[in-house]
Amino acid sequence: MRSRLSNPRQSRGQAGQGGFTLIETSMATVIIGVGVLAMVDAQSAFIVSNQWSSHAASATFLANEIRELTRNLPKHDPVTGITLVDDGSGNMILSGWGVDNGEVTVDDFDDIDDFDGITFSYIGTPGLVDNDLPGPINAFGEVIPALSHDGVEQGFTDADQLFTGDAMHGWFQTILVEKINPFDTSIVHDDAYFEVPDGDFPGRLIDEYPLRVSVQVFYQGVNDIQADLVTTVSWIIP
Repeated sequence: MRSRLSNPRQSRGQAGQGGFTLIETSMATVIIGVGVLAMVDAQSAFIVSNQWSSHAASATFLANEIRELTRNLPKHDPVTGITLVDDGSGNMILSGWGVDNGEVTVDDFDDIDDFDGITFSYIGTPGLVDNDLPGPINAFGEVIPALSHDGVEQGFTDADQLFTGDAMHGWFQTILVEKINPFDTSIVHDDAYFEVPDGDFPGRLIDEYPLRVSVQVFYQGVNDIQADLVTTVSWIIP
């Protein structure tokens, strides 16, 4: 009586149907890995985009605070104005543009051109030796303090009206004041520029030009080598 022997090929085929081959496993690993990497990359891009949006909103806020602070100020000093004076050697130099004698804090600034070239930054120091005052500041000229993770302010103003503590970390407000052509605002004139009478043109005095005020807001993160420009807000004073 002949015994029944199973077909070897059939046995091997049935055994092979019970699992995955090495190639199939490798392909599945690659597909899952690509999917995970894509999700991580998308999440990273979302975080960067969200952070930039937050910085842009903060920068616009800081620029508009300077605009509110200077809204009601005259273009030039209401008492001395700006003039050309002889420096003693026959050269005429501009007087009255920029910070005037006795102006040492933002509370002393009484006209727009006082702000030209001034930076308010979280690493600024009192005094105008380097044109870098403590800041950034709000529309009242007050230094905006940093906040802790639980919302507690990290700075205060002492009896001498000097800010002590941590300012809004990483932020800079730099202000530029430019004299521009009244008929073409893309043309910037020197601070001492004026026009003499010519025919029917009566001339234009040194203080009769519109000004363009630009606030550049920078941010420097903890690990950043230098500050990056986040936004610029400009307006014209006729």
